[in-house]
Amino acid sequence: MTPSGQDRFAKVPEVTLAFWIIKILATTLGETGGDAVTMSMNLGYLAGSAIFVAVFVAAVAAQISAQRFRPFLFWGVIVATTTAGTTLADFFDRSLGIGYAGGSTVLFVLLAATLVLWHRAVGSIAVDEIATRKAEIFYWMTIMFSQTLGTALGDWMADDTGLGYLGAAAVFGAALAAVAACRFFTAIDRALLFWAAFILTRPLGATLGDVLDKSHTEGGMALSRYAASAAIAGVIVASVALLPQRAERLRAR
Repeated sequence: MTPSGQDRFAKVPEVTLAFWIIKILATTLGETGGDAVTMSMNLGYLAGSAIFVAVFVAAVAAQISAQRFRPFLFWGVIVATTTAGTTLADFFDRSLGIGYAGGSTVLFVLLAATLVLWHRAVGSIAVDEIATRKAEIFYWMTIMFSQTLGTALGDWMADDTGLGYLGAAAVFGAALAAVAACRFFTAIDRALLFWAAFILTRPLGATLGDVLDKSHTEGGMALSRYAASAAIAGVIVASVALLPQRAERLRAR
């Protein structure tokens, strides 16, 4: 409680089932939307990355400047990170020739380093303690790296292991279920479990997006990337508008 006796709230949503539903939808949109720009429009990974990174910078600046939690703004930034993460991962993995395994390793190191620096700078990586601008910046850096890592991880699991998109989605879905079980049946740190789940939802959504828009020969449904992206975006808008969401209550220190 604050000295005035009033609860204080962060500018991020409470972590509920609705949060995870919208998050998976956003990651799926990131895959189909990113591919629509880089592949269907033939702009390439570098140009696509430049476009989406610019959108992300503008969106996250608006989010940090906001005075309270605004659901559509928050989820707009999340979608910006998923599309930028898709094109950035593809640029590093494919255009620069690092490969899925190499890209995943580099991005995992960057993500882990960000979480360590965040904890040292602020004292916590929990979402219910994002009370300062510094914590917000670390929060969005972590999300950006996790979304990019998720794309590379999803491609590695689907392509390099030979599981295919549906097989990879099943693996990540099972891993996510294991994290959820740990949340309810173990004493593992809740902040670590949150970030583990957050990371895993990205390759899950990415592989589901690939199932929708990849060709039949690649194991996909060959749907139009434009149509799939528009449909998913519509569901996200409806979900944000209709599903109950509240700002995360800040933990008293």
